[in-house]
Amino acid sequence: MVTLKEIAEMCNVSVTTVSNILNGKARAGEETKRRVLEVVKETGYQPNYIAQGLRNSKTRTIGIIAEDIAQFTTPGIIEGIMEYCESKGYRTIVRNLRLYARWKDKWYNNDDAYHSILDPVLQELLSVKVDGIIYIAGHARIVQAFPQDFSLPAVMVYAYSDSPDIPSVGIDDEKSAYELVKYLLDMGHRRIGIIGGLSSNIHTQKRLLGYQKALFDAKILYEPALVRYGDFERETGYREAKTLIDAGVSAIFCMTDRSAGGVYDYLEEVGLEVAKDISVVGFDNQDIAAYFRPGLTTTRLPLSEVGYAAAETLLSMIEESAEEREKRPQNIERLIPCEFQLRKSVGKWNVKQ
Repeated sequence: MVTLKEIAEMCNVSVTTVSNILNGKARAGEETKRRVLEVVKETGYQPNYIAQGLRNSKTRTIGIIAEDIAQFTTPGIIEGIMEYCESKGYRTIVRNLRLYARWKDKWYNNDDAYHSILDPVLQELLSVKVDGIIYIAGHARIVQAFPQDFSLPAVMVYAYSDSPDIPSVGIDDEKSAYELVKYLLDMGHRRIGIIGGLSSNIHTQKRLLGYQKALFDAKILYEPALVRYGDFERETGYREAKTLIDAGVSAIFCMTDRSAGGVYDYLEEVGLEVAKDISVVGFDNQDIAAYFRPGLTTTRLPLSEVGYAAAETLLSMIEESAEEREKRPQNIERLIPCEFQLRKSVGKWNVKQ
């Protein structure tokens, strides 16, 4: 493999000049820059990041740990992280824990199993001298991923760390739910049912809070009986739709597009029409939402933007001075707003109906 010294000899310049040109710091003439970059391309030169890291204590490499790349939220987040890192000259190393593939949802409270997979990955990333780590969770919760004395800057994505020194980046569940419910209210609906996930789930709790605030601002009494819990899946939507319709709702806010699919199934089965008889909104804007008939009004998760913000946060931590590090506030939380997606699953509702 060609070395930096050999590149310098081919171009008849110093090693420092070549290094500065490759790092965008050179004051060399345009012809020298052109020649160096040409030789680099011709020889296929690749920097030895590990060696650089040993010399400089920085490898310009970020570790990304995903609980499971198969989770629908994860690929978009990784894309956003990579986009920002590439724009700043950082490389990325992705490690997939495959937790859902291994154990589905049976591992959340099994610390021994969890750390038997996570800890070797952390050690590997430390051994290759990454400058920082971004951890991507499959769903929002408090995660005990890093030891309290962890030596590297780290950011938690789509969840929260148990350490106040580790910032978190996620979506603004509360505001997005508020906007969806307010839209239903603006369309004349006053009795709005809601189908969520588990009552202990953080996404469920924050979206429920947005729902409650929208009702409060419209001076409508909150009715706990109109809130149904499940597992975010289609079967839950189908099961709970009957209860809500029997309770006299005119609209249903589903906390996922998948559960909205279950509501569509039930309405078709009993001869009711979406938008005409019962209005439905979802959450996530997964691909299936556009193919429902009528198309599902929902909200797009800003996954790429979340990843971009996470990388931005981590790199600012890596590059901050010791004084800035001391002044950095704890429990930093960045929430990225979702994007309202209007389709045709909501109809106007009059009191006489």
